[in-house]
Amino acid sequence: MTQIDTWANIQNEEDVMNDHHAPFWRAMIRQMDEKDIQNRTVLDFGCNQGGFLRTLFRIKPFKKGLGVDLAVKSLNTAQKLKGNMPLQYETPDILDNMAAEFDLAFSHDVIYLLPDLDEHARKIRHVLKTGGVYYAATGCYSEMPLWPIWKKEVESYSNVPVPDYSINDFANAFWKAGFDVAIQKCIPEGFVNCWQGRQKYFPQVTDFLKYYDYKIIFRFSKQG
Repeated sequence: MTQIDTWANIQNEEDVMNDHHAPFWRAMIRQMDEKDIQNRTVLDFGCNQGGFLRTLFRIKPFKKGLGVDLAVKSLNTAQKLKGNMPLQYETPDILDNMAAEFDLAFSHDVIYLLPDLDEHARKIRHVLKTGGVYYAATGCYSEMPLWPIWKKEVESYSNVPVPDYSINDFANAFWKAGFDVAIQKCIPEGFVNCWQGRQKYFPQVTDFLKYYDYKIIFRFSKQG
């Protein structure tokens, strides 16, 4: 895919992403099966400004992590924010020569934007070690009741096309690539801020609660 400066053409959408996604990042980390990952290598696919890997390292330290993204300005921001953490940020082409490099991979609300799910599943299989696991969380798919208005809104500022996938589309791509597929709801712990000004995504406050029924985490396990 062609490199871009940022994922969104509205800077505010870029800048608020960490705050809006953080409760779900913590839920992914809490709900993952692996409890101790200090000797693991980790990939974040579609890392944006790098917030997920920083959050993961603070909660569950790991050996080293790589974040990849098409948005080069976002990668520069991630690089500046990593501090002394064992993190690297690059464009996705670096993965082409990284066979069986990672124990764990993650993505959050990225998989729904990918133009070719089959290609993505093959790439993840290529970079994961045998027995490796890819956690992919998303609430953006055709069965989610708010998706029609969300899709229109995201298309208004996204620098990449926005496909229209179903849950089955995600699962089928990874079955074809030789993964075991498991799924559960992604449920934040405690209170989640009902962000004022996000009515374009959540027309009613109760929609924040209803969304929990549709935010999901896939666990794709690479078989030999």
